[in-house]
Amino acid sequence: MNKDLVSIQADRPAIIVTPIDAISFYRKMDTKATVEEMVAGKYVLVEEYYSNGLEVLSELKKNLLGKYTDKSFQGQRDYRSAFREASHRLLLKVKENKLLVKKSPDIGWLALLYPEISEFYISFPEVQGMNSSWQWYQKWIEVQTLGITLHPFYGAYFPTRFDHLKLFDKWLKKYDGSKDKAIEIGVGSGILSFQLIQNGFLNIFATDTNKNAIIGVAQECKRLGYEDKIRLNHGDLFENCDMLANVIVFNPPWLLAKHKLEEGIDKAIYYEEDLFPRFFEQAQKHLAPNGKIVLIFSNLAQVVDEESTHPIIEELRNNNRFRKELHLRREVRASSKKTQRTDSRENEKVELWVLGLK
Repeated sequence: MNKDLVSIQADRPAIIVTPIDAISFYRKMDTKATVEEMVAGKYVLVEEYYSNGLEVLSELKKNLLGKYTDKSFQGQRDYRSAFREASHRLLLKVKENKLLVKKSPDIGWLALLYPEISEFYISFPEVQGMNSSWQWYQKWIEVQTLGITLHPFYGAYFPTRFDHLKLFDKWLKKYDGSKDKAIEIGVGSGILSFQLIQNGFLNIFATDTNKNAIIGVAQECKRLGYEDKIRLNHGDLFENCDMLANVIVFNPPWLLAKHKLEEGIDKAIYYEEDLFPRFFEQAQKHLAPNGKIVLIFSNLAQVVDEESTHPIIEELRNNNRFRKELHLRREVRASSKKTQRTDSRENEKVELWVLGLK
């Protein structure tokens, strides 16, 4: 484990530490008028009860759904963007790591992420995200393919469905090559690296551009006793990597970004156009002879947009670097047996690609 990881500071939601000009929202106020002010650019401060903020967000949703009626994928993305912008003007006040409104959740991240700041304002959606993250962190996530539980750190990607992990586990069980060195690009919550360790891999270089992912995996490695097997790196793709690997594992984002990406979770979901060309160019230099590149992907982009290109197929078709050795597919199951899939994801399949050098 890298000793310089102690210098990494976690990314945390933006806060306001200066006085603000805001509308104080209390129960029985005109919610519609308050929302119109918020959409127009005014800050709104939730007073009295935490549930008052939920009331404002509910009204904001109604307001924007009346304006954004396009039900296409792009139309819904536009709606979510407008909702995000307006909703982040709804604020809560924090003092001594506690939300001041009544009946609000107790969120441990407030103390862990802002130990040096005693009083500030933070947006209601950020608090909702932190509360959800804190619940996952406290309750743990049971990872079926690993037989272990994980504490996902705030702002780090973690899966709630495991079909792609089962595909990877299936491949690992049949892999009979060298297990001396492996590289994982985009370590996230560490699950793929932990799968590698459980299947006998000895030395893993795991990297991520998300500082919170690196912090979280470092904590989990210490708890699970994996510190001697993983070297963590905060960087882009193969930055700082001096290893020739027997296996390179990459579970990239599955959707091409059509907007400016933010740090953190956004980059775990969407990829920029140059990501795959840069990955393949660098992977070629870090793959040992007879090594394997294992990519875990999805056809989601093609399900949503039939004209969307598949970056792995494009690489194999247009460049002379790699050959396809294996391509596995598996249907994606709903996250709950009670879920009735009616969206475009009902046709989604997760994929596992194994490539070798030409």
